[in-house]
Amino acid sequence: MNCIIIDDEATARAIINQLCSTVDSLNVLEEFPSAIHAIKYLNQNDVDLIFLDIHMPDFTGFDFIETIKNPPKIILTTSDSNFAIQAFEYDCIVDYLVKPITPERFKKAIQKAEAVASSPKKVKKPEDDVETSSGNDLYVNIDRRLIKIDIPSIYLVEAKGDYIQIKTETKNYTVHSTLKKIEEKLPDSLFLKIHRSYIINVDKIIDIEDNSVLIKKDVIPVSRSNRPELMKRLNLL
Repeated sequence: MNCIIIDDEATARAIINQLCSTVDSLNVLEEFPSAIHAIKYLNQNDVDLIFLDIHMPDFTGFDFIETIKNPPKIILTTSDSNFAIQAFEYDCIVDYLVKPITPERFKKAIQKAEAVASSPKKVKKPEDDVETSSGNDLYVNIDRRLIKIDIPSIYLVEAKGDYIQIKTETKNYTVHSTLKKIEEKLPDSLFLKIHRSYIINVDKIIDIEDNSVLIKKDVIPVSRSNRPELMKRLNLL
């Protein structure tokens, strides 16, 4: 597998590179001290696996994942164990290594990555669809019933593990789906993803303060990578 290493610490990059050299199936193409440099590289080159640090100046590992389209398999490498649960919200992340990384633990992570690479892709069946849209309506499949939701009435969509919660003016709906899937169904003119776990109806914003927005009684965080697009959408005086 062709791979790259992204870590702001030179020593950490050297250690991961050394660990990679012990695995015949790994080929390290490049090392990067920042996610920004790696994004430029990925725009022109394909890789199979990324070793990615979480805590980096200005641009975190999670910011990086949200920025790139169709990310390859990723193994997170970090000295912070507090983000393990959050990390596995991303389908592209195959393992979470806490520094210092032992050779045994490293090899297990590579085995996971290779298993994911060799597993057949799931064929999507019609019954997997939980939303279909028509005009200003969104249909969600709940208990084998198609429930119609008026799209403009939606003010917030929140990811909750394998489910999403759709909040409307009158009722909330919990649906077995992903944030990415419903994002594709909602009109860009009204809705914006402002965080890896939240999509908001921009017209429903009441207040913005620092890195959060207030919609109804919900205070929603805004990620640094999504804040510029949010500010563009506002009619600022």
